Amino acid sequence: MDNNLQTATFGAGCFWCIDAAFRNVAGVESVRSGYAGGTIDNPTYQQICTGLTGHAEVIEIKFDESAISFGTLVDMLFTIHDPTQLNRQGNDTGTQYRSVVFYHNMEQKYLTEQAITTHQENHTDEIVTEVSPAPTFYSAETYHQDYYAANQEQPYCSMLIGPKIAKFNNVFSEYLK
Repeated sequence: MDNNLQTATFGAGCFWCIDAAFRNVAGVESVRSGYAGGTIDNPTYQQICTGLTGHAEVIEIKFDESAISFGTLVDMLFTIHDPTQLNRQGNDTGTQYRSVVFYHNMEQKYLTEQAITTHQENHTDEIVTEVSPAPTFYSAETYHQDYYAANQEQPYCSMLIGPKIAKFNNVFSEYLK
């Protein structure tokens, strides 16, 4: 395994959107949608949708830190979602849709806290992004992986995810594959 390969775990509402955005970033080797931060092992989508397991919908990113920094990935995260919405993104509500950075080392924690301070200047409401140590990551069911690419015409994807991806690609064009 490449010594420069690191892991980032982010939650920002429905994982389909952030999965789609980060797959196009140069230096990102892989993206997996999944669940983290809850109280049961190997949760299913149906279980986490109840909001009773405590899991968040997240993505696990494997990235080459010599090609893209964790700090840049966090900046991207704060651009693709509204970090001031507690336990929701738009119409998706519940703790499973919370804004969260699960850090894998103290440098990631520090960089996330720095990013929150910096991005707070762009918001009138307080950023409520959870910053917690990375718990066990559970991969979501196969049909959730790279969902947007296979379902771009589906109404949720075309009306909600498509515009977010377009904005993301415009803002971060220099970082795309």
